[in-house]
Amino acid sequence: MREVINISLPETMAKTIKKAVKTGDFSSTSEFFRHLVRQWQEDLLLKEINKGRKEIATGKGKKFNSLKDLR
Repeated sequence: MREVINISLPETMAKTIKKAVKTGDFSSTSEFFRHLVRQWQEDLLLKEINKGRKEIATGKGKKFNSLKDLR
């Protein structure tokens, strides 16, 4: 199921998005924003991974023997 979300943008940003769609970088305005949300989610995940790596490197990480330990 999809949900419609309306946003307000400065004219310069709106023009930039319309240009990206017109030149074929994105198939629609919605696809432009879906791309941004996916990228943002990936960035959050990468930050968590890097945080975990630092914890492991400093000896603060947790050791799991199986997936059941994640609970």
